[in-house]
Amino acid sequence: MPKNSHNNYFKEKVRAISVSKKSISQLLTEMETTGFQGRKLAEVVKAWEGMIKDKNTTTIMGYAGSLSTTGQWKLINWLMENHYIDILVATGANLSEDIVEAMGYSYWKGTHLADDVELLKADVNRYLDVFGKETDYMDMTEMIAEFYVKELEQDYPYSSREILNRFGKWLGKKKINSIVATAAKNNIPVFCPAIVDSPYGDAGLIAKAQGFNLVIDNMKDYKEFMTVGEKVKDTGVIYIGGGVPKDFIQLLAVTSDLMYPERVIPGRKPKIFRAKRSNGKHLMESYYPHKFAIQITTDSPQWGGLSGCTFEEATSWGKEEIDGIKVQCYCDATIALPIITHALNERVKGKRIGQNLSSVFENHKSK
Repeated sequence: MPKNSHNNYFKEKVRAISVSKKSISQLLTEMETTGFQGRKLAEVVKAWEGMIKDKNTTTIMGYAGSLSTTGQWKLINWLMENHYIDILVATGANLSEDIVEAMGYSYWKGTHLADDVELLKADVNRYLDVFGKETDYMDMTEMIAEFYVKELEQDYPYSSREILNRFGKWLGKKKINSIVATAAKNNIPVFCPAIVDSPYGDAGLIAKAQGFNLVIDNMKDYKEFMTVGEKVKDTGVIYIGGGVPKDFIQLLAVTSDLMYPERVIPGRKPKIFRAKRSNGKHLMESYYPHKFAIQITTDSPQWGGLSGCTFEEATSWGKEEIDGIKVQCYCDATIALPIITHALNERVKGKRIGQNLSSVFENHKSK
């Protein structure tokens, strides 16, 4: 062993945290010199702050699960109002269940120990330890169906982005300031690649019963999102949970080139380009890995699911830059997200200019 090689392992000391009056941002700065997920949470904030201040980076957030029922949705609104994210990809649950509260209804503190048979009899929906009224949920779903019938064209193939943008503007006029309404107001595209797995799908069935045929084109969704690759320089990704939103966003780095005959995005130099032969065929691929990558997750990598997949594994696919900034924090999002957003509020002064990507979709407008 080379002399003094052990010094490579002892470069920065762990520092114990002392109790004192301090801001959330100051506490997280101190947590950077601790260990385990406390340090990772501090690194998430530092990486996100760097992403916000990098003028060449377009920031895309994945928002998975059913977190809006737990009071997180106004944090997403705040991030969009300050343009700390440029594109939102979310589950239908997160983009609908917030509307219940935005309409003036409520969710209620409950318990996971409740008798679920009794809850069924009482028409109460349980989200772990949160209760909701089925009547409120159906009022929200019926309102989405009303929007479809009144505002959309029958049999026209819509992308989820088109639907959510128009719905957001419609809700804004009604002063229902939900996530999609806030996004529309701030020109932030919202995609929901599994939109029918939510009240948006249920509302489509209600509209169908009224004689209105809603058509959602998943391939149009995919092409619209991949077109973003032409308008960005670098990308930073933030995943609250995993699921479909994470995979949809990750693919921007490695499959957007497939839309072009030369397998290169016009106007962008790929970080990785490969020309090879397989089974006698000449294949070309170009990759545009994400420069920043952050994830808050409770899913573990050993089960092989993408929600727990590490950014190191994703690097093997070309989805993350080899030398990029990558931070995964294994923590409940209902703990991490409020802390992160409040720390950003303390650290970043004023609104970010953000990336206005509305021109990307000019050729995809609905009639």
